[in-house]
Amino acid sequence: MAVIQIEHLSKSFGRNQVLKDVNFQVEKGEVVCLIGSSGSGKSTLLRCINLLEIPSGGQIIFKGENILDEKHNIQEYRTHLGMVFQQFNLFNNHDVLKNCTVGQIKVLKRSKEEAEQTALKYLEIVGMAQYVNAKPRQLSGGQKQRVAIARALSMNPEVMLFDEPTSALDPEMVGEVLKVMRQLADAGNTMLIVTHEMEFAKEVADRVVFMDKGVIVEEGAPSKVLVNPEHERTKEFLKRTLK
Repeated sequence: MAVIQIEHLSKSFGRNQVLKDVNFQVEKGEVVCLIGSSGSGKSTLLRCINLLEIPSGGQIIFKGENILDEKHNIQEYRTHLGMVFQQFNLFNNHDVLKNCTVGQIKVLKRSKEEAEQTALKYLEIVGMAQYVNAKPRQLSGGQKQRVAIARALSMNPEVMLFDEPTSALDPEMVGEVLKVMRQLADAGNTMLIVTHEMEFAKEVADRVVFMDKGVIVEEGAPSKVLVNPEHERTKEFLKRTLK
């Protein structure tokens, strides 16, 4: 069962067409990794799915309905998606616990007690429960990103979106974030991940989607796309990346 289905999606910024007739879907419980060079359209695709960018054309079908229809409530749709950004996007003036409760209270109308219980559950899962009173400035990049993941999970989303979640981290901190993401994949979370971590994609993804110049060039199991790609563009990209 497809949770999200993308049909003929396009996105232009002025004359620059960044996405061209993109078609793909994410099944419930599936981990999909989007790979490709900078500027290939991966992050724009993710931002269109979350409606942080409004597509220029096409459809985004969520649970059978096109959420680009005017009758759809964008804010309500977004509550079904958890988004983890490159730069963490934490509230610097709030402590870790409040970072993970403020959205629940405001958007999901949960009580403070319920929000805190939920937040603590997920902070425990990502190994950050002992830092509830810390402010973001007191945390390393890897710790901030783990808090950002706990915050997204606290909203109980149906799909987790990750936009290069390790690209702003020092190399020694990448592993701790990928470890948490592996745990989430093992627990059956539906995940769509823009990443340049090829080993991670090989191990964790059910499906890898290679994008280049705004189109999907190739997609399939990691063993096919990353190990035995069909297309010349995929081979060239992997040759550069897997050095």
